[in-house]
Amino acid sequence: MAKRSKASTAKANTGKTSGSKAAAKAPKADSAISSPRGVKTLAEAKAWMAARGITEIECTVPDLAGVARGKIMPASKFFSSPVMNLPLSVFFQTISGEYPDYDGLVDSVVADSDLVLEPDFSTLCTVPWAQDPTAQVVHDAYHRDGRPVEEAPRQVLKNVLSLYAKHGWTPVVAPEIEFYLVEPNTDPDYPLKPPVGRSGRPEIGRQSYSIQAVNEFDALFEDIYDYSEAQGLEIDTLIHEDGAAQMEINLRHGDPLMLADQVFAFKRTIREAALAHKIYATFMAKPIANEPGSAMHIHQSVIDTKTGKNIFSDADGDPTPEFFSFIAGQQKYLPAVLCILAPYVNSYRRLTPDSMAPINVQWGYDNRTAGLRVPPSLPDARRVENRVPSSDANPYLVIAASLACGYLGISQGLRPTEPLEGDAKDKPFDLPRGLLEAVAEFAECEELGEVLGRRFVTTYAAVKRAEFETFMRVISPWEREYLLLNV
Repeated sequence: MAKRSKASTAKANTGKTSGSKAAAKAPKADSAISSPRGVKTLAEAKAWMAARGITEIECTVPDLAGVARGKIMPASKFFSSPVMNLPLSVFFQTISGEYPDYDGLVDSVVADSDLVLEPDFSTLCTVPWAQDPTAQVVHDAYHRDGRPVEEAPRQVLKNVLSLYAKHGWTPVVAPEIEFYLVEPNTDPDYPLKPPVGRSGRPEIGRQSYSIQAVNEFDALFEDIYDYSEAQGLEIDTLIHEDGAAQMEINLRHGDPLMLADQVFAFKRTIREAALAHKIYATFMAKPIANEPGSAMHIHQSVIDTKTGKNIFSDADGDPTPEFFSFIAGQQKYLPAVLCILAPYVNSYRRLTPDSMAPINVQWGYDNRTAGLRVPPSLPDARRVENRVPSSDANPYLVIAASLACGYLGISQGLRPTEPLEGDAKDKPFDLPRGLLEAVAEFAECEELGEVLGRRFVTTYAAVKRAEFETFMRVISPWEREYLLLNV
C-alpha cells in the first residue's frame, strides 16, 4: 500500500514523477492523456498512467454510506486483469461495520457471492497525497451474469438518469458541500472544538462569509486547491459558513453522475488535506452543539437533450408547467426520501426549528428559509435548489433521490403550493422527525420503489434500521446528565 504524504503534491500538479525514465521517454500525449481526469479506453488508461509513472492504483466503489471500498494493487496487475471482484455484502454494510438481518433479502446476499467490478475510466485521476505515484478509478458493480447491481449507489443514480433520457431530457446539478474543521479528537466522549488557525487562536464567534476567517487556514486550502487541480475537480467558490470554522465549497454545474463522482472524491480530498495539517474535516450533519448543521444543497435543472434548452423556461422566458411540476414532485416525495437526504440519527439534530436548516418543503423565490428555493437567475439558468439534504449524505443517492422526486412530479403533472414569501419556519414541521420514521415512509412509498428500484429500497431500509439499533446501544451524555440521579 502506498504511503501518504503531502510531499507529492508538486509532482501530482505537474503530472511528472521524479527519476522516472519511462515518463521521460514517453511519447507526446494527446489531449485525453494529458488531461488530469478521465480517459475513454483501457489503451488510453495505460498511456495515461505510463506518462505519469503510476506504480499503484486504488480501485474503489462507493458503498451505501458513500465510503470508498475496494482494493489497492500494482498497476501491472491491474492491466493484466482490470476487472475486480468484491463480495455483494459491501453494499449491505452499516456505517459501524455491521450487517442487517438478511431475512427477507435476496439469497445471493446470504451466500455473499462475488461481484464483478469494472472500472469507469472517465473517473481516472491521480492520488495527489500519495508518496508513490498512485492513481484511482471508480468502478461499477455487476452480477456475474452481467446484470447491474441494483443496490449499488452509482447504479441507482444511473437508473434515475435513464428515466430522464427516455423523455429526451438531461438533468443538470450543482452541489454545495458544507463541512467543519475541528481539532483532532480521539475520544468520542469529548465534544468537538474549532481548530487553531495561523493567528494561534481558535475561532469562537461566528464569521459568516469572512475572508479573514478563511485566511486563518490558507495553507490548508492551498493544498485542497492543489489536490483538486491534480484530480481535475472543479471548485467554483469557497466561503466561510455560519458556524465556527464551518466552510462551504461549491462545485460547477454539470452532469449528475460526474458531479456525484466529484463530491465522492472531494470529501476524501478535504479530509486528507486537513489531516496533513493535523486538523479533522468532518461532514457530520450536526457535529457541534449550538452551531449550525452542515448541508449539501443541490441545485437542479433539466435541459432538452436535442436543443440544449432549459425545459423550466419557455420561449418567452417564463416558467413552464414542467418547472412547477418538478417543484411539486419535490414537495410530495422529499419527506419519503428523507432517510437518504438525512441518513443518520445525527442528521435529524440539524433539522430542528431553532436551526437554520429547513423543517418543511415549502418553496419560494430566493427564500433561504424554505426547503426548496428558486434562486434569482436568467431564464436559461432557472433552477430549483433543494436545501434539505445534509452533508453526511451519499452524493450518488442524494442526487438520485432528489431528481427522482422531481421526475415523479413531472410525470404525474403535479402542482405545487403557492410560493412562500415569509418565513418558512413559521409553517408546520412536515418532515419526518427521526430516522425510523423516515425509513418507514421510504419503505412504504410504491412510486419511489418503482423509480429507485425495489431491491435497493428494501436493502437501504434494512441497513438504516440496523444502524439505528446500533445507536440505541449507546448511552448518551444527556442521559447521564439528566437521568442518572433524577429518576
